[in-house]
Amino acid sequence: MNYWLIKSEPFKYSWSQFLKDEVTFWDGVRNYQARNNLKNMQLGDQCLFYHSNEGKEVVGVAEVIKEFYQDPTTSEDAWVVVDIKPLFAVKYPVSLSTMKNHPELQSIGLIKQPRLSVIAITESEFRTIINLSNEPA
Repeated sequence: MNYWLIKSEPFKYSWSQFLKDEVTFWDGVRNYQARNNLKNMQLGDQCLFYHSNEGKEVVGVAEVIKEFYQDPTTSEDAWVVVDIKPLFAVKYPVSLSTMKNHPELQSIGLIKQPRLSVIAITESEFRTIINLSNEPA
């Protein structure tokens, strides 16, 4: 299994909307590195759902339920989507500042490449963030 962090601005697509939708395709990616990350996602991979710009925090965990296919929002062949479903909301959101200050998360892509919308993370980084989400900040 692989682990990812996916970013969305809450005013465009929030965790609460995702819960209502139950399943969505992850679209709008227009960066080649993020696109390549979508192409590397496999069934069952888990994704931290991160609210960017507003909140700047991990708010939930999703699962990849369909591997990449052509992005239906564009006719350009270069862009793809994956289907995801929510697994659970985290007990306590994990803020960007908490992650920046945690010694085990100093190399996480969210800090090193903050503009990338789909980021590969290690199992250790994933577990660290989940553990942080079980404690109030």
